Amino acid sequence: MSLNSLLDRLDQLFSHLVTILEQILLFDLGGFPLIILWLLFAGLFLTLRMRLINLFGFKHALKIALGQYSNPQDESKGEVTPFQALATALSASIGLGNIAGVAMAIAMGGPGSVFWMSAYAVLGMASKFVSCTLGVKYRQFLPDGTVVGGPMYYLRDGLDKLGQGKLGKILSIIYGLTGIGAAMGGGNMFQANQSFAALATVIPAVKPYDWVFGLILAALVGLVIIGGISRISIVTSRLVPVMVFLYVLGSLWVLAVNFTAIPGAFSLMVQDAFSPQAMEGGIIGVLVQGVRRSAFSNGAGLGVAAIAHSVAKTQEPIQEGIVSMLEPFIDTVVVCNLTALVIITTGTYQQAIGNHLSGSALAATAFGSVISWFPFVLLGIICLFAFSTMITWCYYGEICWAYVLGEPSRIIFKILFLVCIFIGSVVNLGAVINFSDMMLLLLTIPNLLGCIFLSAQVADDLDKYFQRLI
Repeated sequence: MSLNSLLDRLDQLFSHLVTILEQILLFDLGGFPLIILWLLFAGLFLTLRMRLINLFGFKHALKIALGQYSNPQDESKGEVTPFQALATALSASIGLGNIAGVAMAIAMGGPGSVFWMSAYAVLGMASKFVSCTLGVKYRQFLPDGTVVGGPMYYLRDGLDKLGQGKLGKILSIIYGLTGIGAAMGGGNMFQANQSFAALATVIPAVKPYDWVFGLILAALVGLVIIGGISRISIVTSRLVPVMVFLYVLGSLWVLAVNFTAIPGAFSLMVQDAFSPQAMEGGIIGVLVQGVRRSAFSNGAGLGVAAIAHSVAKTQEPIQEGIVSMLEPFIDTVVVCNLTALVIITTGTYQQAIGNHLSGSALAATAFGSVISWFPFVLLGIICLFAFSTMITWCYYGEICWAYVLGEPSRIIFKILFLVCIFIGSVVNLGAVINFSDMMLLLLTIPNLLGCIFLSAQVADDLDKYFQRLI
């Protein structure tokens, strides 16, 4: 069997598997997937339960991120600084979902889907606050000095504290298993797939060599993940600010050229969000697509950011939770909307509607229509976004794997993760998107259920925290 035949066979098998999983896992009610209703309900509940912390705590979050509450003499246990924890979590959320994901949201749901992406991001700030607070509150310190935490631990120990130990253990195992799948899908194969799509768009001659790209990318990721969270946090804390700066700078350049079209673009996004004729499925179809892409992009409700924030050097779980709220805001309200404005103001979104093109290719076309050479820069940004996202998600998946299958088997997960980078580079986009969405959205079931159960604890800790500041 030739290499091409083998790769085609692999693509067919993966696509068939995804179709079966989609039929089993994604049940919808009258065109409205119940998982989307769950995300919206939980986000609204936690926003109200935390008394709109996502709005009133935003200024305080900025002060924490800028170091106004840091103490140089603080000897808190942990492995990374709060800023490194924030950068690590951002590296997993700010990625191709902000570029390719936005383009695909517009292609599948119209410009109005971006409005719903932002709306869910604001609700998701409360979800992320609760989960990251719980991550630090219930983290564990291992004998070798390392720190572990995340939804598995607060589901198990937090619910046990409420007298629901059996339920907590079940939910923690479900979360761990789903977290492994999410790391392989959205945190891995989607990134590899879309970064190669961007490369092939800018340099068409490389199209037959997707397998070579997959091997090289796997090797580079492998060099970083061997070092664990300390090396990952160092790499991401340096890469993320540079990547975001370059991408925002390029976006602002395009928007400056098309300045007069910006008001119309905002108006189109709002009108399209509430237009029954916006896309197939009407308002519900647009809303569903927006929420799906928002959760994929910023990770609100998934709980995985709690794994990164759990290892921060801090004695204040609430403080770490508050600073984590910046992630959905930066990721979606800022970066995703910049991408959407670039695509809409340049008019390239009209090429996307109803045409499931590669999202990264559509974004490159939009930038290239104003800055002819920028697609080459965008290619570098996309590859770095994908790289930083993959190394962080490898850590997330590794923690889930170790929780379910034990610490000694971590190396097996790393090997499988690197294999999936290769698979993601050669299989078709549609199957990768669907698999990634399913795994990521399934994380929200056990995580948000635990956050709701434990929300009273977080609300009480939040009151005490602000009382100490007064």
